[in-house]
Amino acid sequence: MEILAKLPLMDEAALTVLQGNAERLLRIGTKTQQASATAVMPAIEAELAARREAKSSKLKAAAEARRAAAKESKRKS
Repeated sequence: MEILAKLPLMDEAALTVLQGNAERLLRIGTKTQQASATAVMPAIEAELAARREAKSSKLKAAAEARRAAAKESKRKS
């Protein structure tokens, strides 16, 4: 599917909208729309999960860097 190749290029807001649209089509779409939504949902969810994990890792690394800097500053005092 062409949309699958675009997922990594989409910003988070567009990806969230796409997820909402796919969820809606799963509920009320035609059989063809439901099949398409079923096919793309795992990729959308995986992309969002990867982004959450990356964001979490960045936050943890930043917090660790702040702790290390504070520790070093305290040691020098």
